[in-house]
Amino acid sequence: MGMRESADIIVLGGGLGGCMAALAAAKSGLRVILTEETDWLGGQLTSQAVPPDEHKWIESFGCTATYRDFRNRVRRYYKDNYPMTTNARENKVLNPGNGWVSRLCHEPKVALRVMEDMLAPYLNSGRIDVHYGYVPVDAEVDGDVVKSVTVRHFTTGERRMLQGGFYLDATECGDLLPLAGVEYVTGAEARSETGEPHAAETADPLDMQSITHVFALDYIEGGDFTIDKPGQYEFWRTFVPGFSRSPLLSWFIPDVNTEDKMREIVFMPDGVEPMPLWTYRRIIDPSHFTGGLYESDITLVNWSQNDYFRGPIYDVPEEERHKHLEGARQLSLSLVYWLQTESPRPDGGKGYPGIRLRKDVLGTEDGLAKAPYIRESRRIKAVQTITENDVSRDVRAQQGIRRYEDSVGVGSYHLDLHPTTRTNRMFYIPSLPYEIPLGALIPIRVKNVLPACKNIGTTQITNGCYRLHPTEWNIGESAGYLGAYALKQGITPHEVRNNPQHLRAFLDLLEQQGVQTHWPDDIEL
Repeated sequence: MGMRESADIIVLGGGLGGCMAALAAAKSGLRVILTEETDWLGGQLTSQAVPPDEHKWIESFGCTATYRDFRNRVRRYYKDNYPMTTNARENKVLNPGNGWVSRLCHEPKVALRVMEDMLAPYLNSGRIDVHYGYVPVDAEVDGDVVKSVTVRHFTTGERRMLQGGFYLDATECGDLLPLAGVEYVTGAEARSETGEPHAAETADPLDMQSITHVFALDYIEGGDFTIDKPGQYEFWRTFVPGFSRSPLLSWFIPDVNTEDKMREIVFMPDGVEPMPLWTYRRIIDPSHFTGGLYESDITLVNWSQNDYFRGPIYDVPEEERHKHLEGARQLSLSLVYWLQTESPRPDGGKGYPGIRLRKDVLGTEDGLAKAPYIRESRRIKAVQTITENDVSRDVRAQQGIRRYEDSVGVGSYHLDLHPTTRTNRMFYIPSLPYEIPLGALIPIRVKNVLPACKNIGTTQITNGCYRLHPTEWNIGESAGYLGAYALKQGITPHEVRNNPQHLRAFLDLLEQQGVQTHWPDDIEL
């Protein structure tokens, strides 16, 4: 049977949402057990190696106080610990990598250190107990209430039965939902269900967004760091996706905004057109540091060329899951090998053998991130489902930002859908800043399970903007406070939302904890 353990709140998954859910519950005075599949907390920012995708107002407003604290701590960490130029040290909005995807491109190991520092008082006091290497495998359910969740260590096979008042699912794929019998949706919904202009004609639960196995590179001129040829390289070097006229491994990608048009990209040179990939997610710019600290830029590779869309990795047989997880790894390694050996250079030559896979940056033997970046999770069937019509700039037009009386947070990002596994649909739809309705965090039936990351009540399309770092962080934090509030009051989350006094008290609590729940009225859209 294994060990039995109990706490007030059980959080499954140690990504950004899970960490913030645990922190919120611990700050509320509750005991928390937190499980994490890898040996790094922090999900997107650490084990998946994705620099923070953020909105243009992030330096001033539009996130929770803890997320602001995280960003300040990252900058302070560099200034306190690294030999830096005077300009870099005095730069209040330092971007360590000067990457252009984010105003704060930084090393995953720094994000990990900062996350651990933020959790330290609760980890060291024992209020948060972290179990690394565990995944949920079973749940005991009585009607609408979950009684326990069993987790298993993925190498030793050891099982632990976890019992708590609330169970927060912050796993990357919403793994608790099927185990606990929570109603959920996957893949593409039909337009007739959601009323969304860009929804599919017919629903397809297995038509899910692509995943990406990120890796880190630097470049040493004159060096040769060519890796062994990957097993699937011959397949990937000639593979032409159905939505493209060029092989996936090329300097041409489909333009998501224009049908049947290709967009040229370049690898090394700076500039805007064609799009330079080397600086896109660059996490170290050596010019910030003194004493020749870094031999080269370091960049993270999460590009169109290593989006893996050949099949889904959950709600499919185990054999198929493993095939696609390995396919995503092979695609990324094939991209490395292609860059080193065959990629066309501006001088007419081929390949950059000086490209080096930086295993140390990601703490792995193969040089890939510890876990793939999974964009789309199982999503709860919620009391309120957020659709394209609530977020799209075109649909809402003169109405402006959709405001919710029960909003528990804010965010902003495009409706960004990466190629899906069955139809290869993809979008990049302009959106308005959005709020996070409490109803999207509440399952329609089950009383003591809450989503704490990208598994809230969105559609496939709105997942495209609600899955990003600051929003996942906000969802987890608000879910943690929701579980804590409901547990202390002896009521369900449904009652928190439906009872005006409780709703007001809960929203006041979020405000006291620095959770911004509405956008300013005078925001320039």
